[in-house]
Amino acid sequence: MQPVGAEHHGVRAVTGTRGALARSVEPVSRADLRRLARLALEERDDFFHRHPEWSALYRRRVIASALCGDAALHFVNGASGFTEFEVWTFYAEHPEAPFPHHRVSHRDFGPSRFGCAPGQDAYLGRRVILTGRSIGCASGEDAVAAVQVHLQRGQTPSARSLRRKAVVMIEPKPCLGLVVWPTLVVSPSS
Repeated sequence: MQPVGAEHHGVRAVTGTRGALARSVEPVSRADLRRLARLALEERDDFFHRHPEWSALYRRRVIASALCGDAALHFVNGASGFTEFEVWTFYAEHPEAPFPHHRVSHRDFGPSRFGCAPGQDAYLGRRVILTGRSIGCASGEDAVAAVQVHLQRGQTPSARSLRRKAVVMIEPKPCLGLVVWPTLVVSPSS
């Protein structure tokens, strides 16, 4: 067993409230963001296939998908590390019903240089948490502006939580890698 604080192949053991958790400190690249975008698209397609009632309302209302939480913060600073990927898809809210915000799904990033966090034996790589949220904007609105306004003005628990870390766009494609939160950060050129 490695001592706490040791690093082995880009995975650092750190002590948390639940014991030792392996945090990857490997850099997150634009290619990794593209892979996360594919996983988000696959998950949406699967969800809408299984739930035609939500497909009718939201399939064409996707505004953006973004890497959030610790992995997004690590993309920005390159040093904080992360245990899993957190991907949010934002939808223009439909007047008939908000997107089901309690729906969360998980995917496997697959084998990679990031390794696998202990206790996640069902995955070959890092776990990807995928969730969706409808936000108050018009369908087709500028993705960056819509997400930033939601983060700046949103008073929901999820908006407040997302503000605590970074938010990095993965969809739409032209926005890949753009750091939209915090708003004073310049996008890395990697």
